Amino acid sequence: MTELPAGPRAPSGGWRTATVAGVRHPLEGAVELRLDVHDRVDHLPGQHYVVRLTAPDGYTAQRSYSVASAPGDPLVELFVERLEDGEVSTFLADVVEPGDELEVRGPIGGWFVWEGECPALLVGGGTGVVPFVAMLRTARALGRTDLLRVAAATRTLAGLPYADELVDAGALVVSSREAHGIRPAGRLTAADLVPLWEPEQTAYVCGSESFAEAASQLLVGMGVPAPDIRVERFGPSG
Repeated sequence: MTELPAGPRAPSGGWRTATVAGVRHPLEGAVELRLDVHDRVDHLPGQHYVVRLTAPDGYTAQRSYSVASAPGDPLVELFVERLEDGEVSTFLADVVEPGDELEVRGPIGGWFVWEGECPALLVGGGTGVVPFVAMLRTARALGRTDLLRVAAATRTLAGLPYADELVDAGALVVSSREAHGIRPAGRLTAADLVPLWEPEQTAYVCGSESFAEAASQLLVGMGVPAPDIRVERFGPSG
């Protein structure tokens, strides 16, 4: 995941030990982890954590995951997509159990945060909706769900993380392989986003490199000022 440097108001935490409090597999090929982070620093919606694994021989591998939980949640919730060649994601999805301890660092990031005060348009693709779930949960806790409008792009509704929660929040769901509601199957278009956009909004875009680029271009083509668009991309760990 890539983003600009953290802003001065964003909280930041160093390496901590986290005890796994819950493990759930809501989708095939994914795991939802609930972590009790020792000496935790409260996060802002849109921030992420790094999970680091260390082998007996000292070899380490680490990966960043967006936080799905609201700051008021006593636990940190991470949604992890299992990648066949992912050193970290396969371990988290296949091996980790409640009671295990993980090494984590966070919260991290300041460019992509939403502080619960300004209207925003959230445009996510696939697992890119995860930080927006944290924003929605925060808005509900603040009684300000009116501030957020959400568009979620996915292949199928069954493969969308937190699908029920997003639909209940009134998100526009665009499925490329099946119709959803009155909308036929197809990729996200400017026509989908125009009804959601208002001039005072900040636009947040999160997803794969290709999705983030395409969604950003849609917004720019609609006339959204580039400084009002914040983008976070997910890609290979390198």
